[in-house]
Amino acid sequence: MSNPMNTNSKLKLAIQKSGRLHDDSVRLLKECGIDISNGINKLKADATNFPIEVFFLRDDDIPQYVEDGVADIGFVGENVVFEKKKKVVVTEKLGFGKCRLSMAIQRNEQYTGIGFLQGKKIATSYPVIVSDYLKSNGVDAEIHEISGSVEIAPGIGLADAICDLVSSGSTLFMNGLKEAEIILQSQAVLIKNDGLGAGKQQLLDRLLFRIQAVKKARNNKYILLNAPNHKLKEIIGLLPGMKSPTVLPLAEEGWSSVHSVLNENEFWEIIEQLKAAGAQGILVVPIEKMII
Repeated sequence: MSNPMNTNSKLKLAIQKSGRLHDDSVRLLKECGIDISNGINKLKADATNFPIEVFFLRDDDIPQYVEDGVADIGFVGENVVFEKKKKVVVTEKLGFGKCRLSMAIQRNEQYTGIGFLQGKKIATSYPVIVSDYLKSNGVDAEIHEISGSVEIAPGIGLADAICDLVSSGSTLFMNGLKEAEIILQSQAVLIKNDGLGAGKQQLLDRLLFRIQAVKKARNNKYILLNAPNHKLKEIIGLLPGMKSPTVLPLAEEGWSSVHSVLNENEFWEIIEQLKAAGAQGILVVPIEKMII
């Protein structure tokens, strides 16, 4: 009988070895209850409590490793997936590493639309995405591929504009640039090999179950509040929880305790309405995992 924890029965996951997605990827695994230990400069690690093996790679290489089956799955930015155009399947958006790929021009210039870039020189680390975008908009421009420090290209006369990842925009500002056009919204995604076998798919389904529970918990808050009974119907009507809220009588006559779950996006507006309706002693508790 084969050992259920041998290498062939493990799911092989590739994540960024360093950079903006690394810490969040490791944190997600930990929140999923998966313990890994990767010492300094170690490029591979086994989980102690889940059949998964983690490879620490350059983010640009992850789609290729997944396409080739060296890794079964990978955590990588959507921008890299679109740029590399490998035969992989985007299976789940992970909710971290959010950024945008944008065109930027010098701050003293007036952007008049995508036609502004006609005949211009554009520096970027994403020549495939930029080329496809320009072509789809009927713009002919000269693309200069640069592996790093793209934002300095206009200042040294290498390019008229750039296309690069933007989070806050502070780097553009410091280099005399301004964001002109967003061409792609990106976040970390889970990709899988196109030909993943049934056994590995079962392991992936187990991992996805945990990831989705963590994501739901991040987007929701558990609330407890005290409500006067004559206002109970109105207060319950304000709560859009998963199902009907839990209502428990308090020791003080005429009052009840109401428990429910609120989505982060609706949270503050509903809290204000609850308070106005007579709710008191409102407690807000983070949710570690949420399984529906």
